[in-house]
Amino acid sequence: MKPTIKDVAKLANVSISTVSRVMNAPDTVVKSKKTRVLDAIEELKYKPNALARGLIYKKTHTLGVVIPDIRNAYYADIIRGMEDASKKLGYSLIICNTDSDRNRLFSYLNTFYEKQVDGILYTSNPIYPDYYKELQRLNMPVVLVSTHSMEYELPSVKIDDEQAAYDAIKFLIDSGHRNIGMISFDLSDSIAGMTRYQGFVRAMREYNLEFSKDNICFINEFDHDPYAAAEELFKKAPDVTAIFTASDILAIGLMSYLHENKIRVPEDISVIGFDNIRMSRTSIPKLTTIAQPMYDIGHRAVEKLHARISGEEDDILREIVPHEIVVRASTRLIVP
Repeated sequence: MKPTIKDVAKLANVSISTVSRVMNAPDTVVKSKKTRVLDAIEELKYKPNALARGLIYKKTHTLGVVIPDIRNAYYADIIRGMEDASKKLGYSLIICNTDSDRNRLFSYLNTFYEKQVDGILYTSNPIYPDYYKELQRLNMPVVLVSTHSMEYELPSVKIDDEQAAYDAIKFLIDSGHRNIGMISFDLSDSIAGMTRYQGFVRAMREYNLEFSKDNICFINEFDHDPYAAAEELFKKAPDVTAIFTASDILAIGLMSYLHENKIRVPEDISVIGFDNIRMSRTSIPKLTTIAQPMYDIGHRAVEKLHARISGEEDDILREIVPHEIVVRASTRLIVP
């Protein structure tokens, strides 16, 4: 049976509160008592319980993370960034997969409350009014990761999705393409759907290029078949010379369809994705994409949350991190 703080207090012949002060504020304890407590801890091989410490000092040094789909490769580097920052700052992570389900989300938020986590990292999904109300009820520091809210004063870390999509289309236009298609997430997705679609539309209009609904295929982010989406787009717009997809997974699914239908990339069709997940570097051909600094987003989000937990000043509420275009083999320049 593991020794408890009571066992240490009994062996050292001091009170439980004295043992606690030796572990957490040793300078407040006289030397003789401190020595007896440390000797008792060593003899019993006692390891303090983090939750017990949290009950005393109102901190458990744990952070709760909610992710909509942990199978999505996009989140791997974000979680790694969170983990590295957490280790540096003395936190542990509790990671929960919600499947974008409201009931599961609320259940996990309640679990975080019961386990007294110090703060919450809320990833990717929009903040709906009832979500915000629940977060307010829990009264815990929150940072939004790869999402944001313009309605509520919640700190966030993400890229400018609309500008990133605009830059992708401008890159294709500068490469000589004029008939451009898009595989987009549904416009009800205010984070990765509407914003990236708006970037596509803005670039096409600014360069006076015509496009219609046939050039765009909309799919649900969490229940979709990239191969089927590619098939649908080519039925509607067989003459496109370049396609922008709202994620790398969609782009890789598109290239699979093109390969099976003997359509060459990039000789016949240029393809540009979004995210720069690891698979984009190993696909055939290697994928040109909009690179999000996923590791940095996760790392910065933890730093931002730590600042709020510690009561430090944070001048930037909605923090935008830079994106870039990584040019690989799936796009080509069209020579007039």
